[in-house]
Amino acid sequence: MSNHAIKMTDRLAIIRNMIDQKRQTWMHMVQPCPTSQTRDSRPAFWAAAYTLFVLLMGTNLATPLYYVYAVEFGLSPLVITLVFAVYVGALVPSLLIAGPLSDTIGRRRVLWPAIILATLGALAFATANSVTWLLLARILQGLAVGIAAGTLTAALSELEPHGNKRRAMLISTVGSLGGLAAGPLVAGMLAQYAPAPFVLPFLLEAALLGGAAATVACFPNVRSAQKWRLRRPSIPPSMRDEFSVSGAANFMAFSVLGVFLSLVPTYIIELSSDANLAVTGGSVALMLGCSLVAQISTHGKQAFHLQRAGVLLLSAGLFLLAIAGAKGSLTLMLIASAIAGSGHGMTFLGGLTEINRLAPADRRADVLSSFYVVIYLGFGIPVIGVGLLANTLGVLPSVQIFAALLFPLCIMQIRSMGRRRRNLGELTS
Repeated sequence: MSNHAIKMTDRLAIIRNMIDQKRQTWMHMVQPCPTSQTRDSRPAFWAAAYTLFVLLMGTNLATPLYYVYAVEFGLSPLVITLVFAVYVGALVPSLLIAGPLSDTIGRRRVLWPAIILATLGALAFATANSVTWLLLARILQGLAVGIAAGTLTAALSELEPHGNKRRAMLISTVGSLGGLAAGPLVAGMLAQYAPAPFVLPFLLEAALLGGAAATVACFPNVRSAQKWRLRRPSIPPSMRDEFSVSGAANFMAFSVLGVFLSLVPTYIIELSSDANLAVTGGSVALMLGCSLVAQISTHGKQAFHLQRAGVLLLSAGLFLLAIAGAKGSLTLMLIASAIAGSGHGMTFLGGLTEINRLAPADRRADVLSSFYVVIYLGFGIPVIGVGLLANTLGVLPSVQIFAALLFPLCIMQIRSMGRRRRNLGELTS
């Protein structure tokens, strides 16, 4: 894999050149946007969507490169999953702090630090020459997304020009999943066919983040009257039952996504005996792309039906994933990715729509941040368990065991949702 390597001095030279060219641009970014005080919220709405897309794209740029990092730095599957999951360890605390903070001091004041941290994370990846740098980059990314995720989702709901919360949540999920899908696709193509494979994807991310910093100036600095205080995740009593149902479904959906993003690239390479990074990145992007298509095509459907159908598709995808490994079939693997991705998208859209609908206006970012805590725990914790198994058994059987264990949990969740739906029907009849 030496053809994917690049000298540290060359990386630093590229980065210094980029910084010199962009220095004046950064000085202009903090100036207020002339449209920020107008009644037209469309510029700020699309600025929030763009910022969410770029931030999430950056978190997945390394996905097709994990296999190469493992070879270049001599990393085990467990270490790779730890590099992936340490992101969650940084993200969750920042979600708990910044979610309620943006309700108090305003969205804009929270988002600029998030963009700076994300830029530092991209530059850390670009200069990485050991696992320590990879861990640092992921921690910075986790802090950035933790600060921004709930804040941007709340901002989209507030800034939707017609007050259409369903449309706001569709744009939020499209921005999130579109960014996550674009990351491995763009990085895989650049790493395989462009020069400086470990540098160029992350410099592109840094440049796009510069644009995001400029657009954040368009945000009205909305804030509530309540004072900020550090608090543990809490859900208003009126929505706790619905939150637990949506949270459990999305925990499972994002655990599948986490395994796909961290270990499935190696899974695909072992199935296909091909280390083409563009193919690997495209294969991972297939799952996220199907998630995105599912959200667009089912937009407007009832949240309960979306989540139940989503978990059903997720279980079918897991079943095919296990069979694909047993038969050594890359084609079946891709079909499993598409089905699981569709299930993930429907589950996420249904859950996010329901939570946003029920959240009190003065605690929206707080509640949404708590929801993101649940799904990101699902994104990170199961991955470490699969990584531990992979250290002993190898990637293929470990992913199969994960699929076999989660499949019955998905079936139990479907039944639980059905029982709750019937009980609610009896109470309201």
